Amino acid sequence: MLNEINQAKKVLLGNRKKGYTLPTNNNLYPAQWNWDSGFIALGYSHFNLKYAFDEINTLLEGQWKDGMVPHILFHDLNTNYYPNHSVWNCGNKIKSSGITQPPVLAIILKRILDKNIIKDKEKIKSIIKKVKKYHQWLMRYRDPKNSGLVSILHPWESGYDNSPLWDEPLKSIKIEKNLKYKRGDNKVVNPDFRPLDIDYDRYVTIKNHLRKNKYNPKKLYETSMFNVVDVGFNSIFLKANKDLLYLLKKFNLEHNEIEKYVLKSENKIEKLYDKKTKRFVNYDLKNKKKITVPSITNYFILFADLKNKLINKEIIQTLKKHNTKEKFFFSSIKPNYTSYEEKRYWRGPVWINCNWIIYQGLKDKDKKFAQMVRSKTIDLVKKNGFYEYFNTKTGKAYGAKNFSWTASLFLDLILEKKFN
Repeated sequence: MLNEINQAKKVLLGNRKKGYTLPTNNNLYPAQWNWDSGFIALGYSHFNLKYAFDEINTLLEGQWKDGMVPHILFHDLNTNYYPNHSVWNCGNKIKSSGITQPPVLAIILKRILDKNIIKDKEKIKSIIKKVKKYHQWLMRYRDPKNSGLVSILHPWESGYDNSPLWDEPLKSIKIEKNLKYKRGDNKVVNPDFRPLDIDYDRYVTIKNHLRKNKYNPKKLYETSMFNVVDVGFNSIFLKANKDLLYLLKKFNLEHNEIEKYVLKSENKIEKLYDKKTKRFVNYDLKNKKKITVPSITNYFILFADLKNKLINKEIIQTLKKHNTKEKFFFSSIKPNYTSYEEKRYWRGPVWINCNWIIYQGLKDKDKKFAQMVRSKTIDLVKKNGFYEYFNTKTGKAYGAKNFSWTASLFLDLILEKKFN
């Protein structure tokens, strides 16, 4: 076990740049990603607290003046990555993308502070205030009607870019004429594992529309070509708001707005629950349609720790049927679903961050099942390495090797008993 722990640390240190860490050490992702950095900071916290806070602080250095934390920060401008900094053409102190990603920072920060004594309280307060400003941005601009649920305005904002969840909303996108761009991802990794060209055309069309509108958050909620209330994103946001609320109270910071929003979200998110199928469903606001794709991310609701014990119980029972014949879990999409693909990115394979999120949500609700998820996840990585994603039937590894969040979350799972 010690050997694997050292290997995981080596992956992180091997991907580290000055103050931040790349998702992998090849050309696939040559920048800093938002939720990757959150997970990476958690991994570092087990052996190098300075690096953990460097990761968080560097990410927050790229925060926009209005509060948004972008999904990509381009510290190195000499890359062949697409879309690169010039394509987005935005950023505050650091060149960045013009969209965000699942807001895991408050969750990670609370976990790090729960396990470590930090002497410099003022530095922590400064981080908490920035995270609060980010949450306020999401509440103000992604839920302008104050409904309790936030929207994503691009599939990339979900973090699970080409999930079948987005197939229907994307069908209504009219692809821009004479699109010109060069993908780099399918040159680095087998194209069979990556999003299709037609999906990429749609992503770029949406991105171009956002850019034409100068990423103006006041306008884009109404005018974006894509507007979806995603269960996974909202579950993470609800959990993050609960953890932020705890931190604001602990450090005697103003918390009324966040407290009110938590109560509203808790109540509203239950309306996405389908009592017949015992599943949570997304809602496409743009096209006014439910999205009933059986994605593993719909079970992130367990992570949100709803007070409704009956819903939690029913969701766990449904989750246990998500992978019945497969040796490894959880597949990103239920394998008997028509759009399931065994090898392609977010359309079937197992992702360690999803397993980690679900495990955290199960721990206090079904200990036996939680421990099974934990041990199966650890075994999958031990047998197949620190890769980006894995085949749910064979365990075979795909995508980038030396993948930072796989190494980080493996460390967190394996070292958990030491700290809990």
